[in-house]
Amino acid sequence: MNGHVPVLLSQAIDFLAVKPGGTYIDATIGRGGHSFEIAKRLGSRGRVIGFDKDPLALERARERLSNAPSAEWPEIRLVHSSFAAVGEQVEPNSADGLLADLGMSSLQLSDPERGFSFQADAPLDMRMDPTSGMTAEQVVNQLDEERLADLIYEFGEERRSRRIARAIVRSRPIRSTRQLAEIVSVAGRPMKPERIHPATRTFQALRIFVNRELEDLRELLSQSGAPRVLKPGGRLVIISFHSLEDRIVKDAFREGAHGGLYRPLTKKPVTADEAEVGQNPRSRSAKLRAVEKLSSRA
Repeated sequence: MNGHVPVLLSQAIDFLAVKPGGTYIDATIGRGGHSFEIAKRLGSRGRVIGFDKDPLALERARERLSNAPSAEWPEIRLVHSSFAAVGEQVEPNSADGLLADLGMSSLQLSDPERGFSFQADAPLDMRMDPTSGMTAEQVVNQLDEERLADLIYEFGEERRSRRIARAIVRSRPIRSTRQLAEIVSVAGRPMKPERIHPATRTFQALRIFVNRELEDLRELLSQSGAPRVLKPGGRLVIISFHSLEDRIVKDAFREGAHGGLYRPLTKKPVTADEAEVGQNPRSRSAKLRAVEKLSSRA
């Protein structure tokens, strides 16, 4: 898979409890790593439905999943869309499991022209779907200072958001990742050295805002999303990578359990062991939570 290592792969497959002939949704198909392992267990009567905002990711997934290792290969359906639209794209009570790996795709991070990272100088884009929506450049140059500070604080959990927003507004126009990183690094420099780069939280905030990541996650977890498309007994498995996502998942699963919709499968989030972290350092922050749908009332 060209060096790509899906995070918490064996754990995700175990919690999905993949059944031959079943229908499974990969809500963030990426390069197709998780989906390939699901497909191997389904047989020719099974079906994988993969969603992704990124058309390049869908191309890579199609290449990976069309390379069937045997004749007993399931139907593969790929959808260029956010997983927020799962309730519109998939029949009610039809899926045996749904997996969402909310981490950034290595395809996106490794291409400097996408603008997700400040490790190389590139245009400020940050869109997972490069065909639609506002770019990060438009956000930093068009939003007023108060709104900019609010989103950096809310989505980046950045305590120095006011100071950073003020510096951004004073430095306009801002066109590149390196220019923005330098501005934020000066304005947001902490009193004591931190483990992460001073611009990390601001870049995270802009990426989340540009791609509507938290809104889409809430929609996936709402009654019109995953609960609608899962069969009774269907499994919902979410892998998150930062506290904002994990909090939304934890709250939705707890409310669903209290309301009789879900049976929790994880008391605490499942995390990567030392071996996986050594092989794939980005798995260090991954948290997996899982539930089973109990009723068909959604």
